[in-house]
Amino acid sequence: MTAQPELKKRNMSTKILQICTHSGTFHADETLAVFMLKLLGRFSNAKVVRSRKPADWEASDIVVDVSGKYDGKKFFDHHQREFTGTFNDQYKTKLSSAGLVFKHFGKEIICSVLGFSTEKNAKDIDFVYDRVYKDFVEAIDANDNGINKYANQNDLIPKFHDRNFSLAGTVANLNPSWDSDPTDADFDAQFQVASQLMGKAFMQFLNYIGKSFLPAKQYVQKAFDERFSVDKSGKIILMNRYVPWKEHIYNIEKSNNVEGQILYVLFPDSNSNWRITAVPVSASSFDSRKKLPAEWRGLRDQALSDKTGIPNCVFIHAAGFTGGVESKEGALKLAKLSL
Repeated sequence: MTAQPELKKRNMSTKILQICTHSGTFHADETLAVFMLKLLGRFSNAKVVRSRKPADWEASDIVVDVSGKYDGKKFFDHHQREFTGTFNDQYKTKLSSAGLVFKHFGKEIICSVLGFSTEKNAKDIDFVYDRVYKDFVEAIDANDNGINKYANQNDLIPKFHDRNFSLAGTVANLNPSWDSDPTDADFDAQFQVASQLMGKAFMQFLNYIGKSFLPAKQYVQKAFDERFSVDKSGKIILMNRYVPWKEHIYNIEKSNNVEGQILYVLFPDSNSNWRITAVPVSASSFDSRKKLPAEWRGLRDQALSDKTGIPNCVFIHAAGFTGGVESKEGALKLAKLSL
């Protein structure tokens, strides 16, 4: 008799939770929403049901992208006419099911994946939370809600088609073909493939931001602080290892009221050579603040060494934004000559 309550408690604690989304054709937003939910411990072994039946919604523990309801607890749909929710006041893009799940569970997901603590890593969590939404999830929200990237879409003439190059396009193409007379089981099987695809891309970006980009700032900051010992102009920074540096440069310059001053970044590359790279005008720009000299561009090896007077040169890109040389000293000489 005394064992029965304990048995009942154990059975309740091992209950398999259920995630529900809609059946039929699937899209990028709900495939990612389901994947993100399964990153949470309580949903890691959850059963995924795809249904448009209210009875299945009620029987589930969480419902995404279907039901016409949003309460931030169980129901996470965005299709109802009155829904206009965004990630926060800084964003104007209407949320899809992916954005809704990330808005409510994103910080918990970040802590789970990256091992962050809300007590020790509060600022880092906030940074990653906003950055992952801005640079990954928001595009999925916009795509699902039919929001154009450009305000004057009709005035733009694309030079090529990229729909099938995008994650959303790839997911759409994973739906079973109409001419195969697909069953619900066929759609469900392909949904799992699409969810894993979206999830892998999400995890790669989340890990990059949390484990690569964020820790890199300390190295860029150190190089910035030591720039005058590299060259008296303060326009060259030198790092003894490669780290993602571009966005950190802009942020560090801004916080020190010296925006636009760093022109060249030097670092070792993967071939044991040294790289000189001109700082772009912006993180997404192909133009540089100050390109490497025009007379060097496109030259390689001995021809480049003869032109610059610096031994063991490797190349200068034809566009003038980067080049290589075998030694740190050579890279620094290239940078100083380029000034």
